[in-house]
Amino acid sequence: METREIILELRTQKGLSQEELAEKVMVTRQAVSRWENGETIPNTETLKLLSKEFDVSINTLLGAPRQLICQCCGMPLEDDAIISRDSDGSLNEDYCKWCYADGNYTYSDMDDLIDVCAKNMVNENFTEEQARAYMKEMLPKLDYWKRYD
Repeated sequence: METREIILELRTQKGLSQEELAEKVMVTRQAVSRWENGETIPNTETLKLLSKEFDVSINTLLGAPRQLICQCCGMPLEDDAIISRDSDGSLNEDYCKWCYADGNYTYSDMDDLIDVCAKNMVNENFTEEQARAYMKEMLPKLDYWKRYD
C-alpha cells in the first residue's frame, strides 16, 4: 500500500475526520487531504506525530520501503508489534522489543545475547553451533555493537 492509502485507512479506523487528524498533528485539513490524495507526503516531524497518533512505525506509514532489522540482535522487524519503544512510548525502529524497552538496553555483553539467540535459532536446519558462529560473525556489524569496538 502507498502512504496515501495507509493514512486514509488508519484515520478511518480511528474514526477521525480529516479536520480532527489535522488538529492532532498540527497541520491543516487541506494538508491531510493532500496526503490522502497522494499529492504530497508528510514531512519528517509530522511522520513522527502520525506514528505516535496511530501507534505504527514510520516505516509502516511509508508503505514499508525498507527492511528493518534490530541493530542489537539482527532480527528482522517485520511487524510493528516487535519494534521497541522509547521511554515516552514512541516506537524506536532501530531495535526489537527484547533488546531495547522503555529506553533501556537489555544486553551489554555480546556473549549473553548469543546464548539467548542461539537457543532460539536452533531448528531442523540450524544447529546451535551454526547459530553461534553466525551470530559471532554478524553482531559486530550492527550499529549497537560497533560502539564497543
